[in-house]
Amino acid sequence: MSKMNVVEISKPGGPEVLVPAVRDVPEVGHGDILIRVTAAGVNRPDALQRAGAYDPPKGASDLPGLECSGTIAAVGAGVTRWNVNDEVCALLPGGGYAEYVTTPADHALPVPKGLDMVQAAALCETYFTVYSNVFMRGDLHAGEVFLVHGGSSGIGTTAIQLAAKAGARVFATAGSAEKCAKCVELGAERAINYREEDFVEVMQAETAGRGIDVILDMVGGNYIPRNVKALAIGGRLVQIAFLGGATAELNFAQVMVKRLTITGSTLRPQSNVAKAAIARSLETKIWPMLADGTIAPVMDSTFPLAEAAMAHAKMETSKHIGKIVLVI
Repeated sequence: MSKMNVVEISKPGGPEVLVPAVRDVPEVGHGDILIRVTAAGVNRPDALQRAGAYDPPKGASDLPGLECSGTIAAVGAGVTRWNVNDEVCALLPGGGYAEYVTTPADHALPVPKGLDMVQAAALCETYFTVYSNVFMRGDLHAGEVFLVHGGSSGIGTTAIQLAAKAGARVFATAGSAEKCAKCVELGAERAINYREEDFVEVMQAETAGRGIDVILDMVGGNYIPRNVKALAIGGRLVQIAFLGGATAELNFAQVMVKRLTITGSTLRPQSNVAKAAIARSLETKIWPMLADGTIAPVMDSTFPLAEAAMAHAKMETSKHIGKIVLVI
């Protein structure tokens, strides 16, 4: 097949600018694999790219889509691990909203035993992000107190499960009783409805005034000084997105007095080597838990590829719990 169906961004804008199109199947380069896509995850960075606020890295596809599952259709020169017809899930530099996509071979992982291909499509962007930020950057350990904002999101539901399995005391914020209940079901000790309670006050009470060791935040804005206030001595704030804005006024005396670390990262611009290292850690430490059912992706809904605009519209209502996936 030389042509494929895709969904492309016709111009910067809302969900309606996502339109079906036909393009050439990409050529597989050295060290890459070509995947016949079964399903593709929908993520917040896709919406940012659609809106014109998150350009793809140089050389990456301009199509949205940062994760997928599928069957390998071709392998490039230098690839030794994978063979044609292997089933994989993969982190992508872009291009997932399509019938075929290429990605570095080292960014692919086997589909965990017991998971179907739709579930597998919901793994990589979220698990790479959570693992690298909570454990590699945030250095979360057993017995520590962990808070994730947006606990019912794909990131949040993953972070709750991984932190709980690591032996941390886990807390989350969410915006409804239903979402809070899901966070507790997944392993949170307490979920805080941010529409009704102040997470800083709640966490002070829950920790007897000690504070939080690690916060994973995707909100930013006025949450940043509140996060700093809520952290324990030696606490770590890990920032991965700014849904509430990228700027804030902050009293850095608190950072100094409490010896805090403020860090964060974005996944997509990192080097291929860095992403490959995360993939190997995930395969060793996290994939066995997926295979034995100890943890699992939380699935919200699926849409056909041609209805990607509807999937984005649903994501932007923030009424979903877990992951939204496009089925190719």
